[in-house]
Amino acid sequence: MKTPLRKHLPFYVTVLFILCAGNSISQIQKGFVTDEDKTALQEATIINLSTGIHSHSNDIGYFEILAAEGDSIEVTHVSHASLRKIVGKGQLNVSLKAMPLELNNISISNRVKHLNVIADIDLTTNPVTSSQELLKKVPGLFIGQHAGGGKAEQIFLRGFDIDHGTDISISVDGMPVNMVSHAHGQGYADLHFLIPETVEKIDFDKGPYVSGQGDFATAGYVAFKTKDRFENSAVTLEGGQFGTFRTLGQFNLVETEKQNAWFAGEYLMTQGYFTSPQNFNRVNLMGKFTSTMPNNGKLSLLLSHFKSKWDASGQIPQRAVDAGLIDWFGAIDDTEGGNTQRSNAILQYSKQVNKNTFIRNTAFFSHYNFELYSNFTFFLEDPVNGDQIKQKEDRNIAGFQTELTKELYAGKTAVRLQAGAGLRYDDVNNIELSRTVNRKTTLQQIQLGDIDETNMYSYAGVEIRKGKLLINPSVRFDHFKFDYVDKLATAYKTRSNSKSIVSPKLNLMYQYNRNTQFFVKLGKGFHSNDTRVVVAQKGQQILPAAYGADAGLIFKPAHRLVINAALWYLFLQQEFVYVGDAGIVEPGGKTERKGIDIGVRYQIARSVFFQSDFTYTHARSTEDPKGENLIPLAPKITFLATLTVKNNIGFNGSISTRLLGDRPANENNSIVAKGYCITDINMNYQWKNFGAGIVVNNAFNVKWKETQFATESRLRNEADPVEENHFTPGTSFNIRAVVSFKF
Repeated sequence: MKTPLRKHLPFYVTVLFILCAGNSISQIQKGFVTDEDKTALQEATIINLSTGIHSHSNDIGYFEILAAEGDSIEVTHVSHASLRKIVGKGQLNVSLKAMPLELNNISISNRVKHLNVIADIDLTTNPVTSSQELLKKVPGLFIGQHAGGGKAEQIFLRGFDIDHGTDISISVDGMPVNMVSHAHGQGYADLHFLIPETVEKIDFDKGPYVSGQGDFATAGYVAFKTKDRFENSAVTLEGGQFGTFRTLGQFNLVETEKQNAWFAGEYLMTQGYFTSPQNFNRVNLMGKFTSTMPNNGKLSLLLSHFKSKWDASGQIPQRAVDAGLIDWFGAIDDTEGGNTQRSNAILQYSKQVNKNTFIRNTAFFSHYNFELYSNFTFFLEDPVNGDQIKQKEDRNIAGFQTELTKELYAGKTAVRLQAGAGLRYDDVNNIELSRTVNRKTTLQQIQLGDIDETNMYSYAGVEIRKGKLLINPSVRFDHFKFDYVDKLATAYKTRSNSKSIVSPKLNLMYQYNRNTQFFVKLGKGFHSNDTRVVVAQKGQQILPAAYGADAGLIFKPAHRLVINAALWYLFLQQEFVYVGDAGIVEPGGKTERKGIDIGVRYQIARSVFFQSDFTYTHARSTEDPKGENLIPLAPKITFLATLTVKNNIGFNGSISTRLLGDRPANENNSIVAKGYCITDINMNYQWKNFGAGIVVNNAFNVKWKETQFATESRLRNEADPVEENHFTPGTSFNIRAVVSFKF
């Protein structure tokens, strides 16, 4: 460990110097930002119009900004009217009035998480109504479902087929969603336990540039924050084709100036659009209590429970459809499916320790069960019984994180120091891979064991605001301990390995003017391997690094127009390819990806919004010959366009079209995963407390393939196996009606 510490010693010396220099503090204006109900507004932007200096409010609405008496201060927040105040003597408290979103009021401020303003706009103009749609709020991120609706979605972002989460870190209120060393694949991230109507904010970034994000944050991260209170209590009922029914209740239980508590419950059932019924049902229960404590403290406790079970038709071979053996929505093995459940407890305590020091503490615990039956190859391995497999596990996750933020001024230079440390421990019992028949009979146990995996980490960074320039160097240290007990071995033995990694990062942001920000981001990230593979490989290639670079801008060329663009590059030391039916993770070699992201947000009229996101990616393996170096299922082109009409009272609606281009299904593109272009429509009308609407999926009834894989398989009566495109069909045209009552 001596080399990494020596290597980054200058960074720590710089931080120490800044802390010492920060003692020369002068003319610091502090205050709080709240809404009209005295609820703290987080991430409000505070601008000193006299000097151009920016600041932002924290979890409890507190802010500090360098300002002299008589300076003019402007405070802005998404969906709230901006407000200007003259600095006087004493604390500056600001109460903002809620109002319909106006892009004219959006500030392009100098911040590292520059894309969060895009997420704020999208979540405000297009609220989500399903957990699947939550991830779609990240520009350029596409998902696909291929196991009956209960399995975590397949994720695509920045030229990655991320599978279920190998290269994207996902969290809710500081609790990780990704599962390390999961029965079905490394980084498995099932977000179905989160009721979408409870989400207040989506924090995200693309690339490995944020020191607070560790394992899996290579293509990027997504962090969801739940609401402290609902605007209204409400009951919602949905019903539609294919036996689909959803009911949602969200209730404010306590509403005072100091305390809030709510409960939300969701039930969803559907038979699905497949020939063989899905028999899908899911129950979600969530509750949250928030209390403002004396001396500027805030305490919150979130409890949730989720349970789901389903049947599935799996991926089907193109040749079976072409030969008329099954129809487009048919199945070769309709005994696939599974069940899963997760119970969570998240405790957060934040406090403004003094006028320039803020601390946030998060502790979490999850109990998780998972059982999945799949058949990828049909009768390739076992011509008599078929190739069905069972993947199962029972898991406990516990962890905590403490983060300290210190705001200082060295003369007129604003300095923000951030440091954190945490731990995550996964206790996985009876993680299993078995060959089965008809979800009843176990033919062979391939893997069975217990996993203990621990990740300890720390990070530190500093933001230096000098005039129009923001400099943000940071470094992260992660240490992993992997333990595995193979219960199929004749003798008991704990196999163990440890590994550490240091990840430096540097963000440079330049505020050209109030409407334009340029940025350059450089960083190192990583993703971990499955514990079972780690101990088998004796610690080799278990924490491969990812090196990324972004350059771009976000600007407002007109009052109601926001544009963001980025050129980017990402190099991966080792690609992971999970082979589910063998229970292994195969090394995929070194890879590189480069591309361009472009996003547009335009307010056509007071109640009419347009958004569009386009991405182009060039993804290649660096160790294979040209023509054989394509990365299977790596998206090349994605496009999304949405037109939204949003009024406070009356008609609301949107029409959205998403396009995923053709992409290679194997290394030489001899098998192609066909792209698709799908349009969805959402309309509703609100009259006083009553609401009614319709949701139309695949409005033009396009025949499309939601997920696709190049797979070698054999049907029951085939003499030889065939490698070709296997796919899960996307939903056909369907319509749902929605009614709601607010109180």
